[in-house]
Amino acid sequence: MPFLTEPEPERGASLAVMPGIRRIVANNPGPMTYFGTNTYLLDTADGVVVLDPGPADDHQHVGAILRHSGGQIAMILVSHTHHDHVGAVPALQQATGAPTVGFRNSAIADFDADVKLDHGGSIAGMVALHTPGHASDHLCFALPAASGERVLFSADHVMSWSTSIVSPPGGDMADYFASLKLLLDRDDDLYLPGHGPPLREPRALVREMLTHRMIREQAIAKKLKDGPFDTFAIMDALYSQLNPRLRKAAERNVLAHLLKMEAEGKAVREGELWRAV
Repeated sequence: MPFLTEPEPERGASLAVMPGIRRIVANNPGPMTYFGTNTYLLDTADGVVVLDPGPADDHQHVGAILRHSGGQIAMILVSHTHHDHVGAVPALQQATGAPTVGFRNSAIADFDADVKLDHGGSIAGMVALHTPGHASDHLCFALPAASGERVLFSADHVMSWSTSIVSPPGGDMADYFASLKLLLDRDDDLYLPGHGPPLREPRALVREMLTHRMIREQAIAKKLKDGPFDTFAIMDALYSQLNPRLRKAAERNVLAHLLKMEAEGKAVREGELWRAV
């Protein structure tokens, strides 16, 4: 797939994305986060809106958000409740008193949004799209015709540098397929993801991601004909060339596929083993 790369961003800097939108990259690089979590600052008439404050353990990142926003934060948006996106919310809310905004049903016990959104809800001039799959409470935010371009904050549902992990129980492969198809029916010009650089002409990559998942599922179904196998054995056969640091995540993706296939009557569990129906 035609993934993008970028030079390592300057830490603590406010990086211009387009008029009224800036990005600060948290210092939490890793095999699942690329150079780190993207925090977006959106300039509005009511003040700065912060999307995804980042992880709890990066205090300098929170300081950078406060510095570059002038402390005038109108609200804190959360795309989903994975720790690298929501962890810094308490510190930022304590410093600013800004209300939090997220999906109506939080996936974690210690975050409950002050303003709860559902699919199609409006906030700060944007429309929320419920896009579960990577996370059950995942939201993308659509900003119509910003500077002539239709912008989607795609968070971790679609990233420019990698595919997303789908790890049950919070991750659901059937939901992921459906959410990718939802984006294919849209005509956004630019995605601003939760990790990695902006993605222009995004639908081509979304289409390839969906095709990739379908091919992966077909490979799992073929492997099961020689089964039964556990998830590790399937992962080991299908991801043999993968970076060892990503093999556990790949095994979680395999499980997500198997659960989808089980619900569709294509696979069945026998303890820790799986076989074709």
